[in-house]
Amino acid sequence: MERRTIGATALGVGAIGLGCMPMNWGYSRSQQRGDRSLRAVHAALDAGVSLLDTADMYGPFTNELLLGRVLKERRSDVFVSTKCGLLVGDGHVVANGRPEYVRRACDASLRRLQTDVLDLYLLHRADPEVPVEETWGAMAGLVTAGKVRALGLSAVGVRRTRRSRTGDLHEGTIRQLTRVQQVFPVAAVQAELSLWAPEALARLLPWCADRGVGLLAAMPLGSGFLTGTLTPGGGFEPDDPRARHPRFTSEMMAANQPLVAGLRRVAERHGDGVTPAQVALAWVLAQGRHVVPVPGTKRERWAVENAGAAGLRLTAGDLAELAALPDARESWD
Repeated sequence: MERRTIGATALGVGAIGLGCMPMNWGYSRSQQRGDRSLRAVHAALDAGVSLLDTADMYGPFTNELLLGRVLKERRSDVFVSTKCGLLVGDGHVVANGRPEYVRRACDASLRRLQTDVLDLYLLHRADPEVPVEETWGAMAGLVTAGKVRALGLSAVGVRRTRRSRTGDLHEGTIRQLTRVQQVFPVAAVQAELSLWAPEALARLLPWCADRGVGLLAAMPLGSGFLTGTLTPGGGFEPDDPRARHPRFTSEMMAANQPLVAGLRRVAERHGDGVTPAQVALAWVLAQGRHVVPVPGTKRERWAVENAGAAGLRLTAGDLAELAALPDARESWD
């Protein structure tokens, strides 16, 4: 698989990553099975994926424990990225950016992941009660101590305030990044980026490109919608967040089918075996050499298919056709 570099220290990773959250957190708990998830991780690594993305809150903790079983066997194959800063309570999630907590959280993640160093440690959310510089300073201390190789910031979950491709959705994120960059270098930012959520193209992606910061593209398949495997009206299990997402109502899934149709047309031009999901990931890869899509899955089949997108090269005509597709609609449009 093609390799890409992120951050000023040129950390090398496979061009496609693997988001491990669905294995233990979010989506349908009835579909979460450890052995199947382990097979998916091993299959992704065999296909050239190296970046495994997790967080201590996923489970909580069980996702890191799962990946620890993989790292114990294949540490040299893995670029492990995990996060701190969010605590899961009874029906709620709260931010904790206190320096002493960050240090404890790192040590706990190292134990669960069965490794002595984290390749990338991301701040999941800034704590409104703690200056972000203090949190970041504690994280920088972990690099000095040899427990972490590089630092990043997660902007996943930033509220979408406008649909336009020229919106300023990430203005607050950029302000945070500017502040922490003065304390210690930012190696990577994780943010949603896909054909149906392209807002990062406006300001966040150029900010990263100008500073040599990698962008880990979360949800590059639009939470599964861009794969073309979801049927409008098919429904979701009650604990699946898509059951409450405004783009996953039957009406909006039907209204957004032109996006899937466009991906399918491009896939068909590239021959048998190319899928809409692979085209969607190739589009993300085409946004810059510092961009690494991190599609999430818990199934071996999709992990291998997603990895195959690294070898797909879209033409200028393909990219122009995809750029002309309509913006995704919400249920309140």
